[in-house]
Amino acid sequence: MVTTIGVVGPSDLVTSTCRIIGSQRGIEVLPLKYRRETETPRVLAEAPPSVDAWLFTGVVPYQIAAAANLLDRPATHVEYTGATLLRALLELLRDGQDITSMSIDVLDEAQVLETLTEAGLPTDGISVFPYRPGLSSDDVLAFHRETNATIAITCLRSAYDKLRRERTAVRLGPSIHSVRSALNGLLLVHDALRSDDAQIALGLVEIAAEAEDALRREAGSLGSSVVRYDEKRFLVVGTRGPLEQATAEFTELGMLTRLKEQFGPVRIGFGVGGSGIETETLARRALGRAKTAGRSAAVVSLRNDIDLILVGGATPRAQQRSKLQLLAQRAGLSKGTLERLQELVHAPNGDGLTTRTVADHLGIQPRTARRVLNRLERAGLADATGTQIGTGSGRPLVVYRVHL
Repeated sequence: MVTTIGVVGPSDLVTSTCRIIGSQRGIEVLPLKYRRETETPRVLAEAPPSVDAWLFTGVVPYQIAAAANLLDRPATHVEYTGATLLRALLELLRDGQDITSMSIDVLDEAQVLETLTEAGLPTDGISVFPYRPGLSSDDVLAFHRETNATIAITCLRSAYDKLRRERTAVRLGPSIHSVRSALNGLLLVHDALRSDDAQIALGLVEIAAEAEDALRREAGSLGSSVVRYDEKRFLVVGTRGPLEQATAEFTELGMLTRLKEQFGPVRIGFGVGGSGIETETLARRALGRAKTAGRSAAVVSLRNDIDLILVGGATPRAQQRSKLQLLAQRAGLSKGTLERLQELVHAPNGDGLTTRTVADHLGIQPRTARRVLNRLERAGLADATGTQIGTGSGRPLVVYRVHL
């Protein structure tokens, strides 16, 4: 089945984005171009009903569409990262530009300063105007003009067209990696919503942004995946069976306590339904009920106005065994292998595992141990944290932190 992606943005970015994703099998790309960001509602309204999902080339048109309640199907936007900024700075340096005085819009200020610091570039003369809901092109222009910086770096086409007549101006564009990452997340959500018969489980999670990696690991125990839903929430995508099993038939959710202890207040709302629209509606309802239940709470909403509050706390032994079975299926390993690895992880010296320690503990060849660790990493159950010098003359061993 072909998925039609409507790519929304200015002409040049839509063209480059379509070129990046158009070669992917099973994807049909529909370019939806505008001249100014304010034309976004009209562009979406005029799009054919065959569009299955929206991909915006930036956060501004995405938020304009969201404010107009036009996101009636899966939607996301391409992130502008520090890598995107660094590429623009390298081009300026190659052109002999002085980059000690710059004004930068839309990007996160902490990310900008971190990127410049890591690159060994000065930050004293840098002014940043982060994105906020309702930000307009006039707001962006006023910011750049008030700073009097010699170089203006902008994410908005409309602002760039005016700024380039006044000073050196650079317009940022999304990187290939950012485009593909956004598309993969979008397809993940769309594929989960496409079936009307499957018991889909969608979770909306309100938690601090820095909790994303931990949330991904926790979602793995539910047989689910995580994508960013909007500026404040994450979307957990899965099916009813693994969720029901991992929560002891919708009674408790160990991840609630663990996430709260690490990152502060967390609210989780799961919806379980037969169609995509129904499930998302239930997830929104569940999150609303969780907000009224306390600073940290989790709720599952089912059909027929059934709302089940999940308690946190330690996972019972029986539930832990079910969780281990889910993780084994996710990693493509046997439950017995994970049980033996769990012993190694919780041993006094189990802070970091290598192919050598895994091979010795499991009684297998190092190359087989390497495949085990690679499978755990792909399943989100292991992270490479560094290297360790071996006793021989070979390459250093990669050290992994395993989450079991």
